[in-house]
Amino acid sequence: MSSGSVEELLDASIGTHFSGLRLDGLTPRKSEMEQPTTSTADNVNRQPFVIGVAGGAAAGKTTVCDMIIEQLHDQRVVLVSQDSFYHGLTDEELEQVYEYNFDHPDAFDTELLLSCMENLRHGKAVDIPNYDYKTHRNVLPKRKVNPSDVIILEGILVFHDPRVRDLMNMKIFVDTDADIRLARRIGRDTVERGRDIKTVLDQYSKFVKPAFDDFILPTKKYADIIIPRGADNHVAIDLIVQHIHTKLGQHNLCKIYSNLYVIQSTFQIRGMHTLIRDANTTKHDFIFYADRLIRLVVEHGLGHLPFTEKQVITPTGSVYTGVDFCKRLCGISVIRSGESMENALRACCKGIKIGKILIHREGDNGQQLIYENLPKDISDRHVLLLDPILGTGNSAFQAISLLLRKGVPESNIIFLNLISAPQGIHVVCKNFPRLKIVTSEIETGLNEDWRVVPGMGEFGDRYFGTDDD
Repeated sequence: MSSGSVEELLDASIGTHFSGLRLDGLTPRKSEMEQPTTSTADNVNRQPFVIGVAGGAAAGKTTVCDMIIEQLHDQRVVLVSQDSFYHGLTDEELEQVYEYNFDHPDAFDTELLLSCMENLRHGKAVDIPNYDYKTHRNVLPKRKVNPSDVIILEGILVFHDPRVRDLMNMKIFVDTDADIRLARRIGRDTVERGRDIKTVLDQYSKFVKPAFDDFILPTKKYADIIIPRGADNHVAIDLIVQHIHTKLGQHNLCKIYSNLYVIQSTFQIRGMHTLIRDANTTKHDFIFYADRLIRLVVEHGLGHLPFTEKQVITPTGSVYTGVDFCKRLCGISVIRSGESMENALRACCKGIKIGKILIHREGDNGQQLIYENLPKDISDRHVLLLDPILGTGNSAFQAISLLLRKGVPESNIIFLNLISAPQGIHVVCKNFPRLKIVTSEIETGLNEDWRVVPGMGEFGDRYFGTDDD
């Protein structure tokens, strides 16, 4: 069809401006009249990064989301579309489907959307409705969505409801010229949704443009980032991805304690954690993957030691300016789980001295019996304190206090863990703000038995094969 024909059809449709849900007098749904208030759930330690992407229909929101997902290849990302939450039309509404405003806020089941998003934020899998654009009803099967590191919620009106906005850590508005959006909409609706051009233009004039002006455009003010030209703006998308990577690398506790360091998570690290946390993993595999993770933690911890600049001559006769390792260093393992970390430390630091501390809880009164075998010159050394699990922080408190009594400067202590509970982190970081904690993952917390959850069980028993004793 020529451009002139499109203009004629569009002109014939202009004159009707309606931003209600229906043109007729159909009875509104109960959910449209009653809007119960749902409070935002309390924050948990490990919540996903939620990104909202809004903009007019056919603005390029999905393409922007796909580009972000492609660049976040080392993270678990899930895309949730607001379109999946359209109300299925009743028989009465289907008879007058062209009088129905699909761009109105009440066209969406926002309560269900909120429920699904809250569950995803709290680590629960959800079933997302499967909306059929041709029948205007939900069909089976539903889409199973698992919890992820990043949740992207996209849709024309995802910024409209303040309860939905409050779930988002970042809000992006894709700002695309109206003519481009109309051209894209015509192509999409005629090819993908089986509609004719006249119907598309009628709907655009009656509903789409008025709804954009009345409901979508006003939400632009809530955006943290506005992307002009949509997916064509590669610079903006690159900057967004960099910001997301930065945020994902920071656990909430890292923002509170500057002396807490969590190594950057990757699929390799998550995979190894999955194996050693699995109760069915064999002893051989547990040791193998635990050793790999311990080596990563040790290497990261060594990176926090002081260094001096050093120049060397390479075999080509050139000068290379590098650094010299810290020489005055020792490791201290908390018996007995900490002993599992000694081999990795020896593999990284040739000939390193390693001492030991035994901390035993006696009864329920919290008294500690302490045995120690430490290097005599420990006060002159930097200390890597080794314990794979930081739980309540009580044992760590006793071990660190002993090191301080032996004359070790607090700033010379680096505490290395595989996993750390928030309670233990609070105890250590508040009482010893000048030491450093390096860990590979921060846990949800402690259960009623004061065990780390989700955890990995009794580490020493699993590593040394004494869990059946």
